[in-house]
Amino acid sequence: MAESKARLPLTGIKVIEFAGLAPGPMAGMILADFGAEVVRVDRPSVPGVTGSDVLARGKRSIAIDPKTRSGYAVVRTLVEQADVLIDPFRPGVMERLRLGPEIFLGDEKAAQKGANKRLVYARLAGFPRTGPHKDMAGHDLNYLALTGVLSMFPGEGKPGFPLNLLADFAGGGLTCAMGILLALFERSRSDLGQVVNTDMVSGARYLSTFPLLLSQLRWPHFGEQRATGLLDGGAPFYGVYTCADGQWMTVACLESQFFRTFVQRFLGALPASFALDDGWRLSEDHQTEVDAWPRMKEFIERGFKLHPRDYWTKVFHGTDACAVPVLTVQEAAALASESSQGGPIPVPHPDLRRTPSQSAYQLQTSDLSQSALLERGAHTEEILSELGVSPVERKALRNEGALGRSTAESKL
Repeated sequence: MAESKARLPLTGIKVIEFAGLAPGPMAGMILADFGAEVVRVDRPSVPGVTGSDVLARGKRSIAIDPKTRSGYAVVRTLVEQADVLIDPFRPGVMERLRLGPEIFLGDEKAAQKGANKRLVYARLAGFPRTGPHKDMAGHDLNYLALTGVLSMFPGEGKPGFPLNLLADFAGGGLTCAMGILLALFERSRSDLGQVVNTDMVSGARYLSTFPLLLSQLRWPHFGEQRATGLLDGGAPFYGVYTCADGQWMTVACLESQFFRTFVQRFLGALPASFALDDGWRLSEDHQTEVDAWPRMKEFIERGFKLHPRDYWTKVFHGTDACAVPVLTVQEAAALASESSQGGPIPVPHPDLRRTPSQSAYQLQTSDLSQSALLERGAHTEEILSELGVSPVERKALRNEGALGRSTAESKL
């Protein structure tokens, strides 16, 4: 495994990730999956505390308080030796810790030299760092609400939302990781680092360029009113349907040839006499008849409810009807294990054929609690040794409380 580690694309890149909520850890995990050496800086706590971060794969943790004199010196040394810093905090937090970007990259206006001019300083915030919301607390759904795209989502009476995926992880963690990689690539030419600003509102808006622009152009993909267009739940041939057993099938036969296949397979699985109360039946010619969409939707809804999901899966499998089942978490894991190196734990992606992710080989045979979770400060002593921190300096760290309290002290 040491040999494969040496072949990973980010081998040799040192990352300091300040512990935060999901988007920051996601960015750090992506870098770790492809070879970067990621150290998470945690707040000191009682030894043995694991925390709820399940995106700690491939990382190490040092628990240290940079608000103390000795703790600050250690953290600063870590950053001075790093290639990347991930800042998950609201604006101003790192500056108050005296760990802002000007400390490492310098400040030309103030004629201040930086301690690490090659550092890629990645800042990840929820709201834009300038603007009326910059000092407010928020979460994925709040950020998504300001992008404009949430207002376009389908849903009964109100927009639904895709868990906390779009703003937190796509617009936040993944976009931040992409920014880091771009800055590292640019550094190979300039030999200089830079600040990479990512906020989840702007990131999610960028990812939503396609629907937002089509909406402004008033193309039929998205209706003027929500849930009246091709892709927003308005078209009966692009949606999710409930089956007889309460499970679901997806239908996405947008192109005429795929719609034709769907109709043929669907009608073939229904009783010959199946129709709406007034005798109306679905036809291959109905796709472009927008006025017929409500009746088409009712027909398809009633039809799917005649049989369980697995029956419909067999009807459409192997065809171009663009109809597949909605899998449970367990079913999706089983499918992933059949079709790739996947399984219960999602495999790093994309798949680099010559330099694949190291963890792809290990994930499916590992204990989830061991591979995903990381005890705070699990590698503190190891990292201090690597930094050359002397016994006298370690004593100062403990005396100042920079490493937290011991288990015995916490019970007092």
